[in-house]
Amino acid sequence: MTKHKNRQTDDAVEILHHRYVKDDPEALAELEKIQADNDVARKIYDLRTKSGLSQRALAKLVGTTASVICRLEDADYEGHSLAMLNRIAAALNKRVEIRFLPIKGQHHSKTAFA
Repeated sequence: MTKHKNRQTDDAVEILHHRYVKDDPEALAELEKIQADNDVARKIYDLRTKSGLSQRALAKLVGTTASVICRLEDADYEGHSLAMLNRIAAALNKRVEIRFLPIKGQHHSKTAFA
């Protein structure tokens, strides 16, 4: 496999990642957190819209308000709870599945916890 040191790209995301994130573990961790928050918000939105429900209709099924559903669909919202995700999943005849994945770019040694 040949590496191209001076490979040029016009992909804005790739340029920004290379410039600001690539070698900074803190920036990479923050980016992954933002991506995870965005994924949860996007999944709730997609499930709701594919079910043909408004925020108000989903809220009624879940037993909450439309403003709560609106916040949950906002990528900047950090108050997701497993209980609320389970309520939304049940209202949409789905289940929540949680996976723990390695953080990109970080290597952890195996340690025992006391």
